[in-house]
Amino acid sequence: MALHNRVSRKELKERILQDDTPRTTISFYNYFKIESPLEFRNHLYKAFADMGVLGRIYVAHEGINAQISVPTENFQAFKAFLYKADPALDNLRLNIAVDDDGKSFYVLDIKVREKIVADGIDDPGFDMANKGKYADAATFNRLAEDPETIIIDMRNHYEFEVGHFENAIEIPSDTFREQLPMAAAMMESHKDKNIIMYCTGGIRCEKASAYMKYQGFKNVFHLEGGIINYVNKVKEDGLANKFHGKNFVFDQRLGERITDEIISKCHQCGKPADTHVNCVNDACHLLFIQCEDCAQAFEGCCSTECRDFIHLPEDQQKALRSGIDLGRNVFNKSKARLGNLKNYSDEK
Repeated sequence: MALHNRVSRKELKERILQDDTPRTTISFYNYFKIESPLEFRNHLYKAFADMGVLGRIYVAHEGINAQISVPTENFQAFKAFLYKADPALDNLRLNIAVDDDGKSFYVLDIKVREKIVADGIDDPGFDMANKGKYADAATFNRLAEDPETIIIDMRNHYEFEVGHFENAIEIPSDTFREQLPMAAAMMESHKDKNIIMYCTGGIRCEKASAYMKYQGFKNVFHLEGGIINYVNKVKEDGLANKFHGKNFVFDQRLGERITDEIISKCHQCGKPADTHVNCVNDACHLLFIQCEDCAQAFEGCCSTECRDFIHLPEDQQKALRSGIDLGRNVFNKSKARLGNLKNYSDEK
C-alpha cells in the first residue's frame, strides 16, 4: 500500500463532512527514544490507515505527538495496537476530546520531524528526563488555591485569548520556542515558588517544566494531560473547574467549549465572541475571531479588501495569489498585523 495520501484534500474533506460514521477525537504524546523515526512512522501509517485513523502525527528521535480521530468502533483495536507498538507506549494516556463532532480531521498525515515540539533548544546538556512533577486535576486545584503559586500558560496568544485558567500568566508570544526563554526571564526572581505550567494536552508544558528545571527553578509542576485531561477529570471526580472559556484546538473544530463564558471579543466589531475562523480568501486565510454578525457582513472574510477579492474572477484571483507565502497568518493585536481590518460598526 502507498504510505501517504493520494487523494486531494478537498475531496477528503467533503467525504468526512458527508460521512456519519461515529468518530472519537484523541490526542496523545510521549517523550521516548525512537532509533529509526522513519521506520516507526511507516509502521504506524500502515496500521492506522487500515483502521481508518485520520489526523496529524509527528515522529522524531525524541518521541511521538499525535492529534487524531478514530472510527469509534475501532477505538479498542487502535488502543491495543498502540500499546503494543513500543514498550514506551504501554498504557499511554489518551486524551479524549471534550467537545467532539467527529469532524476534527479528514486526512492521515504522519511526518518525521527533528523534534515533536519545536523548542529552539540545542544544548546537549538539556535532558527531558529531568522534568517537573505531574500535577493531576486535584493537585492543580489545591496548588492554585495558594496565592503564592504561579500558574503559567504555555500556549500561543490566540489560544490564551479565548480561554485560560484563573490567575494564569500569559507569555505573550507567537511560538513555543520564543516562550521558553521568556518564561524563564519573567520568573527569574521566583525560583523558589511553586510554578505550575499548562498547555492543551500536556506536551508543551512537560517540556517547559524540564526547561525551567534546567534553568535552576526548583518547584516546577506541569498539568498532567493538559487542559483536555483536566476538564475530563474534574467532571469525573466532581471537582471545581478553574478553567474559563474555550479551549483552542489545532484541528477543524478550532475550539472546545469548556464553560459558557465568552471572555474574548470579535476582532472586527468588539462584541463578545470566541469563534476562531480562517479568512475565506485563499490569498489570506488569516486566523481570527469573528462574531456571527461580522461573518455575515464580511462573508467570512477578515476585511473589506478580502471580501472584494473573493468576488474577482477566479483566474484573476489565482494570478494575484501567485507567489504569496502566508506563513503563520494569525491575528495579533499586539503586533498590529491587521492594520487594514475594518470594524463592523464602520460598515453601518
